[in-house]
Amino acid sequence: MYFIPQPQEMRLKEGTFCITYQTRITVAGNSGEQAVKHGFLLQKELEKCLGYRLPLTRGTEETGCIYLDVLPKKQQLGWERDEGYLLQVTPEGIRLTGADTAGLFYAIQTLLQMTKQKGAVLDALEIRDFPSIPNRGFYHDVTRGRIPTLAYMKKLADRLASYKMNQLQLYIEHSFFFQHFSEMWRDDTPITPEEILELDAYCKERHIELVPSISTFGHLYKMLGCKSWNHLCELDGWQGRSFSFVDRMLHHTIDVSNPESIELIQEMLREFMPLFSSGQLNICGDETFDLGKGKSRRLAEKTGLQEMYIGYIKQLCTFVIENGKRPMFWGDIVCHFPEAIKELPPETICLNWGYAPDQSEDSTRALQEAGAVQYVCPGVSGWNQLMNQMRTGYENIVRMVSYAGKYGAIGVLNTDWGDYGHINHPDFSIPGMIYGAAFSWSGTEKGTLKSGISFEEMNRQISRLEYGDSAEKLVSLMAELAENSVFDWGMAVRFMEAEESRRAEEKVQLASLLSERDIQEKNCRIRQLIQELYGCIARTASEKREYIKPCVVAAEGILIFNRIGMAVAADHLENTLAEELERWFYEYKQLWRSVSRESELFRIQNVINWYGDYLRDIK
Repeated sequence: MYFIPQPQEMRLKEGTFCITYQTRITVAGNSGEQAVKHGFLLQKELEKCLGYRLPLTRGTEETGCIYLDVLPKKQQLGWERDEGYLLQVTPEGIRLTGADTAGLFYAIQTLLQMTKQKGAVLDALEIRDFPSIPNRGFYHDVTRGRIPTLAYMKKLADRLASYKMNQLQLYIEHSFFFQHFSEMWRDDTPITPEEILELDAYCKERHIELVPSISTFGHLYKMLGCKSWNHLCELDGWQGRSFSFVDRMLHHTIDVSNPESIELIQEMLREFMPLFSSGQLNICGDETFDLGKGKSRRLAEKTGLQEMYIGYIKQLCTFVIENGKRPMFWGDIVCHFPEAIKELPPETICLNWGYAPDQSEDSTRALQEAGAVQYVCPGVSGWNQLMNQMRTGYENIVRMVSYAGKYGAIGVLNTDWGDYGHINHPDFSIPGMIYGAAFSWSGTEKGTLKSGISFEEMNRQISRLEYGDSAEKLVSLMAELAENSVFDWGMAVRFMEAEESRRAEEKVQLASLLSERDIQEKNCRIRQLIQELYGCIARTASEKREYIKPCVVAAEGILIFNRIGMAVAADHLENTLAEELERWFYEYKQLWRSVSRESELFRIQNVINWYGDYLRDIK
């Protein structure tokens, strides 16, 4: 039997207990109303697993019931720490005891994993469990391509809760319905204040803190391209320029030497912050590539680039604290001069990101030595890919979580970015999200992960638990599919933009990375993988079969773009490739619209149209 995350302590015992249709769920009489709500949740989910609805009551424990209880006082010993729980299955019944209501909720998630695998007849056991890392979050980009529907965001919250994660952040630049900044979102499909309030309440019921996150320094493409605020862009000349995926990532830093800039950002924050019940706010502040290169050059020469950067971050952090929230910011810039962290308010949290499979521990150590309060922030490696690079994500997450244990980080924030239009279907980030959930809960000992689960074994367990795949192969097929992508979405975008900008040298460099023989071999394997994905349907739980089609559509897209790569490399192609690309994209758009708003789908359409024309020109 699999558990994700693995419990801290589990002992198997003699005997079994059968959950019959007469088994009562009993909530302890002295438990609060939240415990009763959790009882209803357990009732609903058990009905899905077992096919029948159990009676629910409140009162004292009796033989043969499923008893839910919360400790009246935290003793802070063993499992009794925050979010800890005790789950006992005996021949006489089932008892779930939480150190708090969150602990009871997590005990329920563990019991549900048991019933999904074993049905009504459960082996006797005792689990004592608690999280090693207190803050276990997921960061989802809802700006640079996809803006998910509210229904999808709730589904994401359900999934996070089922794997015992307790924070969610949505990355926003312009994709929020600001009352006084309509120029930013007028051509988009933004998230409304009402939706934020509804999602916040939904998350709170599942012990998830919805932490507000908004760009306030770099990555302000839409804001600084508007007529009203383009004068605040660090570099001149960006308004009216043709859109570029690459340029959007590299430029659009706000001019910190202009007092209007901080006033504008503070006005945004005043409107945004009150919608969230969280006591924290992420001001971002990452990748300020243009800082000191344009309008703030004189200030940088006078005060120093580092001091100018940290001074602006300090202003924002102070403002956030004055408004009753704890500030967070991305640590990629301050990592180069970590001692500057001492200039920020002491409660500030530094979000230390790094996404390489062999990510170094240097920045985590340097920030810890400088006295920073930090989260480590790995990634699910889905950006610029039709299918997430799951092995890269796994290796990165394992390393970063181990650094969290070694250097005393208070949180893990696993990131899912949407560079170049967020081409990957968001469900492909599920395995990476679960990697982060599993390891941040189970924790480390002296920098070594306690669980020690291999990539292959973890994928088998996710296939079974998340998708109901009896053969335990689905996630490994997804992972292998990604490894057969040659001319990936990132390369396709860069080649197109190099062609449009007449950057011949960059085009030649990209084409040199492509081997016709390599592509043919990998496409042969992709065709086999498509057949194997279809074969998973019969072995996958009926309610999870909807996840197979997105995998097949992604596989077909990888196959087509690999063939486009051969056309790029050899300047020849099969006659029908342009039509196959356009027919494929029709199916892709249906999947996009099933989970996301229209948002920037048109930008991806523009790339597809460009390649359709490019291929016809070759022909």
